[in-house]
Amino acid sequence: MAEEQRDLEERIIIKDQHTKEIDLVNRDPKRINEDVVKVDFEDVIAEPLGTYSFDGVWKTSYTTFTVSKYWCYRLLSAILGIPLAVVWGFLFALISFCHIWAVVPCIKSYLIEIQCVSRIYSLCIHTFCDPFFEALSKICSNIRVALRKE
Repeated sequence: MAEEQRDLEERIIIKDQHTKEIDLVNRDPKRINEDVVKVDFEDVIAEPLGTYSFDGVWKTSYTTFTVSKYWCYRLLSAILGIPLAVVWGFLFALISFCHIWAVVPCIKSYLIEIQCVSRIYSLCIHTFCDPFFEALSKICSNIRVALRKE
């Protein structure tokens, strides 16, 4: 009985991951677009001292920029948002699939195979190189270097 309850809870948790409620107020909770797309009128158009346009032109330009940016974004996201979400979903699913079913198994297989090779390599190095370098170190151990300032 307890096991059936646990299985039911796991299925509910799995379902909730795909149907969770999204936050319609804070749409960038991880702040991934914090520095990228914050473009306001003042970031694009600015008049230095001494070169001012008419106040009406300035106000109308501000309103036109802000409203056109707002509605163009909404229109583009309405037209292209869902198709691009499908494309990005497919792409990240493909990347996940390749990583899970190809990359990780290849790396694990390589690590298992290279472990055998590394043992053989280590054995060869210890067998052939260690005696040579030990003899070379004994030969060079009697060398003395003296620095004299003249």
